[in-house]
Amino acid sequence: MKNLLFFLAIACGIILLPACQDDDDSDLIGNWIRRSDFEGVPRSNAVSFTIGNLAFVGLGFDGDDDLKDFWQYDPEQDFWTRKDTFPGLARRAAVAFAIDGKGYVGTGYNSELDQELKDFWEFDPDAAAGQQWTQISDFPGTARYNAVAFELQGLGYVGTGFDNNWLKDFYAYDPATLQWTQIVSLGGSKVQNGIAFTIDDKAYVGTGQNNGASVFEFWEYDPAATNWTRKLDIDEDDDYTIARQGAVAFTLNGMGYITTGNNGSNISTVWEYLPTQDSWMERTEFEGTSRQDAVGFTVNGRCFVTTGRNSSIRLDDLWEFIPTEAYNEDD
Repeated sequence: MKNLLFFLAIACGIILLPACQDDDDSDLIGNWIRRSDFEGVPRSNAVSFTIGNLAFVGLGFDGDDDLKDFWQYDPEQDFWTRKDTFPGLARRAAVAFAIDGKGYVGTGYNSELDQELKDFWEFDPDAAAGQQWTQISDFPGTARYNAVAFELQGLGYVGTGFDNNWLKDFYAYDPATLQWTQIVSLGGSKVQNGIAFTIDDKAYVGTGQNNGASVFEFWEYDPAATNWTRKLDIDEDDDYTIARQGAVAFTLNGMGYITTGNNGSNISTVWEYLPTQDSWMERTEFEGTSRQDAVGFTVNGRCFVTTGRNSSIRLDDLWEFIPTEAYNEDD
């Protein structure tokens, strides 16, 4: 009898120990460090882009009003500077990308007019104050919000979103010709409120929702082949908690990262995507207040998340993620 009890105790230990380790954040790699708070008013549904060693964050919704202000972040000085106010309509849930030292911002939603938008603007950080914004050709698709955008090989891409219908069309903007061109649509489901990131001249689009349900498809766009390839679905493993909407994404050292967002409740888990293996690995979860509709960006080899909302509370804290550093609960 004693031998039987001893055997059962060991068997239970073997079964239970891995489950405890999976739930222990200290076993995961990646560390979050709080940096200087975003200096604009707390907000959600902002946009961000990076130029050189600087990041730019603006627009969004503060819980009462859509916003037009823009701010520059210098990670070396951990310092925010106010830039020229966006001259278009105030808006939330717009998109942004950067090409050759200039930022591009467009689409979105204006709540005062209850109107989806399709105008687009170019931002030049080197222009004189008061002259940093120039309107360019309108986005050629339908006016929309909650789309995604990315830059590849000198072209800016915008697609998906919502215009009272879920969308999957895509368009490319060439600043050399000032022209938009429609490209092949995203494969599979229409989607809004998803994410996009780029790695080695390929773009990746995923998460979001369609008709109120999570989208599990994950797609790769190859501009050389001008086609989309379906990758491993993000619900392939029952242990995955990748599916969400209103998330942020960023890249570093050939890997993509997804964090924050909502899937019935706010999610703080962090997932790292390795494109060479089409695989995901969990990293240390986001340490700030859980949130959705934040922004994420990589600048000068460093990754950041800021703004967003937790229920009706808008946020302005800034966090840096270091994927290769061990978790440290004291910083």
